[in-house]
Order: sequence, then structure tokens, then C-alpha cells
Amino acid sequence: MATPLDEAPPPWCVRLVSELHDADARAMALAKTLTPQQLNWKPGPDLWSVGQCLEHLSATNDVYLPAISNALTNRQPGVVQEITPGWFGRWFIRNYIEPSPRTRRVSAPKKITPGTQIDAAILQRFLTSNDRARAVTRQAAPYDVNRIRFNNPFIPGLRFTVGTGLEILSNHQRRHLLQAERVRESLEFPGRKPGF
Repeated sequence: MATPLDEAPPPWCVRLVSELHDADARAMALAKTLTPQQLNWKPGPDLWSVGQCLEHLSATNDVYLPAISNALTNRQPGVVQEITPGWFGRWFIRNYIEPSPRTRRVSAPKKITPGTQIDAAILQRFLTSNDRARAVTRQAAPYDVNRIRFNNPFIPGLRFTVGTGLEILSNHQRRHLLQAERVRESLEFPGRKPGF
């Protein structure tokens, strides 16, 4: 008799792993050929460079993923086919995370605020952090990610479901990769080529 661990991953897992692959491809298209000057160029004093966007995403993975992974320890399998965030998780993603004109702009928590000068190794650090994100996503596949909760590492006392946390990471990457693409498409970007 097959166990949940022997079966194909649920659709939400396949989707999120695919979204992480897409994020890798976008990051490589954005940053692979950039000079240090281009990687660190900012369109304004209060805005981030391409490198800072990637560092922020890598740091977010570094902080969020262990909290999610730890919540899965010693759990009984119980596969769910789709992630269904509760009302607060949906509201949080819609208002603070997803790439949208109505998403609120807030300062990043200190733990994941990027430095002022980013080195070229940031692309590989981001890709490596996404390898870990894929591993944690696959680790979560056999569990009921709509019930298991983890402690949010940024907001003490706030607990999201594992599924909501994984959705946050994916939407967060789309948001900041879009931000980095806009930086690179800026008319003032050093050595700008149309369509980069």
C-alpha cells in the first residue's frame, strides 16, 4: 500500500517548485552579465539596486526557511492538494507581499535589509538559497501545510501555516524580481540596452 511519501507531490508543491525555477531564470537574466557598477546602481537614494533586491530575497530565504522546516519535524503525514491560506494570510499576502500596485511599501525588517555594496557572488547566493527553498517545499509535500504552523521569524507572536509561508516566499520573490527588472529597464541604468 502506498503512503503519502511514495505518491507524486501535490499540485501546490509542483507549482511552487516551478515558480522557484522561474525566479532563478529571471535572476540569471537580470544579473549574470552585470558589472559591479550596474549591480549596485540605484534609481534613487531610497530605492534598491538589482543586487540589493537579490540580497534581500536571499536573506529572506535564509531566515524564513529554517522556521518552516523546523515546524515540520516529528509531524504525521497528511497530504493536501492545494494551499488555502486563512483570511489573515490572504490579507497579508495581498497587502504586503504580492506584486501589485496596491501592495503597501514598508521598510524591510533589519534581519533582511540589504547592505549598501553588493558583490557579484550575490547571484549564486540567491540561486543556492532557492535550492534550499525547493528542498523545504519538497520536505513539506507529504504534510498538511494548511494546519501546521510556524513562528514568523520577523513578527514575534505571529504564526502562519507552512502553506502560507511558502506562498509568501514565492510572491515575495516575484515582487522584488519585478522591482529589479524595473531598475534594469530604467533609462538611466548604466550601459542600458533596450530589453536588456
